[in-house]
Amino acid sequence: MLTTGLLTAIAGLAVLDSLNPATIAGVALILLAPVPRPASTALAYVTGAYLVVFAAGTGVFIGSGELGQVVQSAAVWVRRGALLLAALILLIIAARRLRTRTRPAVVLPRWFSPWAAGPLGVLATGADLPNAFPYLVAIERLNAAEVPTGVGVTVLALYAFVYCLPCLVLLVAGLVWRGRITGPLQRVYERLGAERVQQRSIPAVIGLVLIAGALAALAFTL
Repeated sequence: MLTTGLLTAIAGLAVLDSLNPATIAGVALILLAPVPRPASTALAYVTGAYLVVFAAGTGVFIGSGELGQVVQSAAVWVRRGALLLAALILLIIAARRLRTRTRPAVVLPRWFSPWAAGPLGVLATGADLPNAFPYLVAIERLNAAEVPTGVGVTVLALYAFVYCLPCLVLLVAGLVWRGRITGPLQRVYERLGAERVQQRSIPAVIGLVLIAGALAALAFTL
């Protein structure tokens, strides 16, 4: 059953998940690049990102629901698996923070065009989906609440919209105030998409490991 509390929690997870560096940097890069149709190109990019987020979430949600109908108690194991997967992803991220590494820059390929923007949005966002552990938690909560398929898919469609909302806001701002926002856009790109060295951080590692442990503990209490 979809309650106000559950909907609020999922909305919070969507807002947290929307701060996606790869997707936001992609929009900033398109607006900075000398493309002939920046509005349609950036919108196609965001649409691709939306579709891959929605499709992936819907597939996991419906698939786990069907599995739960076929095998008794399978839904519990699916929920445990989602939480454990989220914990594993956090541990992988924590392991990466144990050493200094260079994050490659997000750049437009030479063949980039408005027609390529949609598929690029799919690829850029899809490649980053394994890090979207709030999404896995949201889907797990929907399954735990035994939300009907139609309602759950609607919630995931709204989740995907919130996920892309910062990109849409950046897109509108970039088009309306294109001349005045070039500097801020460049700073957004340099912050999120430019090549930079990510220093090792023990506090970050400890925080990620603690969150992963909490998720794993929650999985085994189901």
